[in-house]
Amino acid sequence: MVVCPICSQGVKSLDRINQHIDSGCKDFLEGATDISSNGPKTSSPPNGGTSTQPQQPPSSTQKKRSASTFFQTPAAKRQATPSLTTNGKTPIPIKTTGATGGVKRSFEEGPGHLSSPIETRSAPAAEKNGGGQTDGPDRARPSATAPEGTAGDIAGPLVKRSKTARAAPLAERMRPTSLDEVFGQDLVGPAGVLRSLIESDRVPSMILWGGSGTGKTTIARCIARRVGSRFIELNATSTGVAEVKKLFTEAANELTLTGRKTIIFCDEIHRFSKAQQDVFLKPVEAGTITLIGATTENPSFKIQAALLSRCRTFTLKALTREDVQQILLRALQQEIDEAGLELSPLIDEELIQYLSAFADGDARTALNLLELALSLAKGNKSLPNASSPLAKEDIKAALTKTLVYDRAGDQHYDSISAFHKSVRGSDPDAALYYLARMLQSGEDPLFIARRMVVIASEDVGLADNTLLPLATAAYTAAQQIGMPEARIPLAHCAVALCLAPKSTRAYRGLNNAYAALQEPGVASLPVPIHLRNAPTRLMRDMGYGAAYKYPPNYKDGKVKQDYLPEALLGRTFLGETDLGSEVDPDVEMGG
Repeated sequence: MVVCPICSQGVKSLDRINQHIDSGCKDFLEGATDISSNGPKTSSPPNGGTSTQPQQPPSSTQKKRSASTFFQTPAAKRQATPSLTTNGKTPIPIKTTGATGGVKRSFEEGPGHLSSPIETRSAPAAEKNGGGQTDGPDRARPSATAPEGTAGDIAGPLVKRSKTARAAPLAERMRPTSLDEVFGQDLVGPAGVLRSLIESDRVPSMILWGGSGTGKTTIARCIARRVGSRFIELNATSTGVAEVKKLFTEAANELTLTGRKTIIFCDEIHRFSKAQQDVFLKPVEAGTITLIGATTENPSFKIQAALLSRCRTFTLKALTREDVQQILLRALQQEIDEAGLELSPLIDEELIQYLSAFADGDARTALNLLELALSLAKGNKSLPNASSPLAKEDIKAALTKTLVYDRAGDQHYDSISAFHKSVRGSDPDAALYYLARMLQSGEDPLFIARRMVVIASEDVGLADNTLLPLATAAYTAAQQIGMPEARIPLAHCAVALCLAPKSTRAYRGLNNAYAALQEPGVASLPVPIHLRNAPTRLMRDMGYGAAYKYPPNYKDGKVKQDYLPEALLGRTFLGETDLGSEVDPDVEMGG
């Protein structure tokens, strides 16, 4: 027996499969006569009459598996098929409809055998498990065609997955299942650009860029449920290029056989090197797949330029406190309605607002903190000080927060840029804030000290020449004593740089000289002959340095001598003022 890739029904033999398909999947079905009737088996003799033969038990040869079933999943690994038993005789296998609950699909069963469009390939182990269909991690969704009360196909897996779902973190259980439930992202709101593309079934390949907990994975899964395409989810941290190429082959076969498109959601796509990202170019350009990549890093730096040009980039913003607060309130209400949660008086509006501010726009962090607070409040009921005013403060103290800071990413450069500009703007409070934020997040203190050495010349410059030695001393101190004590000389130098007068005269003069070198021919102008070095006799005979006047030999060191090339005589690069002359209209003049 073989399984038809179109109707998923059993066909008598491999040589009948083409005739079965030509008949519209109606003829040559395996067991059609045996299931419908318990009577004797009939056949048509060559003379056109009818003969009746007693049904014979299958022989040992007939019990052997056919060649086509050799490559199918062994029976021990497949889900048990429900059967009917009549009068104590051998059970008769029957076919049922409904979800297969993650059963591995053999090649002969065809790509349309699974009822759910969602597959998860988050690790190489997914190849062994066939990328079982899920409705998100640890969720199960029965098929809409499964009859109520059907056993066998869905009963086993549902029991197992329901236990797993209860053990899933609160952030996973509360994940939205539709775009209407997504908070804080205007892109998928009622008038959002991405929402209109989804509703018109014109989902392009895209890169979703946003911080952790902003809804990248949620939006991708909602897109899969909305458009009805085959959906495969993988993670770049645990999937290799070989597995990805297999998915492309499956997607091409699926498109050719059934016409159904495939959406591949690649989380942490920036973890693929730019050379590895090249594997997506051809399938995306040819339309074999629709790629949805999610990244927390700036796509301009982390995504290959050719791939980025083939995808739309959508930026997800950090959630506001109000958005996070609505998410927490919805989670509490759902836990009360579905899980019968008894809400502790410690979990009040004030604590919800505290958690919303604590999460810094990360919904996952907020839900994890809420789950921890619920656990602490539940365990606090048995304590003698459960009604103490300090109980809520104890819960707050237990909620630790790690600052979001990537020493190799945007946070690294954004923070040092904010620190530098705060010093330049003579705001010591802001400078100390960013300094503390970087140091507490684990930033290299020598990196900060090197930047302050630059600030001492770039921004303070000629206005106070003592700041450059102070900055270099702060660098040496940080190098010698290390953290945490190094924070003190760094703060000393940062405040001194903020309070010092500022002069960018030298810095602007150097930039003017660099700008002049961009002019045609300026960079190759000959050095005046009287300024040239003359280490050899030949050079001296050619007049190198002969007309040079040594200023220390003259009174007050004053000489009349040109130093610029002849074509640049009269040009000035150093300005007359320490700072610029532009007036900020926001500053109240004379007030």
